[in-house]
Amino acid sequence: MSALAIGLLIFVVTVAVLATGLPIAFGMGAVALFFMVVFDGWYSVNFLPETIFAGLSDFTLVSLPMFIIMGAAVASSRAGSDLYEALSRWLHRVPGSLVISNIGACALFSALTGSSPATCAAIGKMGIPEMRKRGYDADLATGAIAAGGTLGILIPPSITMILYGIASETSIGRLFLAGVIPGLLLTGLFMAWALFLSWKRGTVLVDHDRIYSLKEKLELLPRLLPFIVVIVGVVYALYGGIATPSEAAGVGAALCLLMVIVIYRVWKPMDLWLILRDGLRESGMLLMIIGASILFGYMMSSLQVTQSVAEAIGELQVNRWVVLAAINLLLLVAGCFLPPAAIILMTTPILMPVITAAGFDPIWFGVILTINMELGLITPPVGLNLFVINGITPDVRLPTILKGAFPFMMCMVLAILLLCVFPELATWLPEQLMG
Repeated sequence: MSALAIGLLIFVVTVAVLATGLPIAFGMGAVALFFMVVFDGWYSVNFLPETIFAGLSDFTLVSLPMFIIMGAAVASSRAGSDLYEALSRWLHRVPGSLVISNIGACALFSALTGSSPATCAAIGKMGIPEMRKRGYDADLATGAIAAGGTLGILIPPSITMILYGIASETSIGRLFLAGVIPGLLLTGLFMAWALFLSWKRGTVLVDHDRIYSLKEKLELLPRLLPFIVVIVGVVYALYGGIATPSEAAGVGAALCLLMVIVIYRVWKPMDLWLILRDGLRESGMLLMIIGASILFGYMMSSLQVTQSVAEAIGELQVNRWVVLAAINLLLLVAGCFLPPAAIILMTTPILMPVITAAGFDPIWFGVILTINMELGLITPPVGLNLFVINGITPDVRLPTILKGAFPFMMCMVLAILLLCVFPELATWLPEQLMG
């Protein structure tokens, strides 16, 4: 069999195995081991422990559990409701004010958690019932939170970008900076659509005549101060030359734990245990997926599949933008069935030679890939954010949530097009701050 035929067979078998519901780490590991034995014999099993542990020994991986603990700590407190309430008072008289407030809260919360499901759950639990109670349609209320939650993997710190940085051997610090302007752009597009749709539908708040005094608006601003302190602390440690990304993640985790203990009184041993338990559980899951993906990548490389695919794409006599469009389509389809971590770790080793050969910036492509992963989080049949929102509001049917999220998907597509036309949106900030 040719290497490309083997690659196609591996793709079909991998999709079939993962479609059974088997945990991703076990499914990818089993597929890798199976093809190694079939094509290289039992002797290849000897390389299994060394390959996995060599990949997991990367010091950069230390940042993963730290950022996960940041998210778990913030999600365990009233931080999300404080953000939401403060923003809603300032934007109360604007058309679509509550939707815009929720999207803004998602963006700020994302800067602390780096996790889309956590952002969806934390903001959605309070925001969706409040929006529906005050007169917003169910599709707009649920769709806005489902889409706003995806900002968690674009606005730094982003667990997705850490995985991409490890897989592509690019600077995680640069990736974080590259996500800032696109993250703000996407937040602005989401808010603009919410404002337009609320104005077009003539949505009138139940308490539209309520006027918050300046005192009422200002009294909640101190609650935003801890968030700003944590964000500034992490950014200063990372880009002030004080700490590496892994050390900055430790600073962020410590600041978030201190915030929830001192300000939100989450100090009971059982409460702290739950934070650490959730962080350990998610970290263990991610590290197992990373270990399995490293073995999977080794198998693909040893069978010459990675090299053959990159060579075949490179030999196509087409414009490089056609190649990029095909890659975007591949990522979008993959996102409908697999979580972001699995897609990034499986496809990055194959796509990186193609991207660099086409003359694209790997840092810029990291942002494009991340927005594609965002799309995957709100596209059926495995749109994780859709199911998180459905769990929060079981009386709202999944098609209604999807209907509300669809226009926000188009905003993401628009953001990808804008990044293709103006790549400086992603590359300017890293170049200015890091050279």
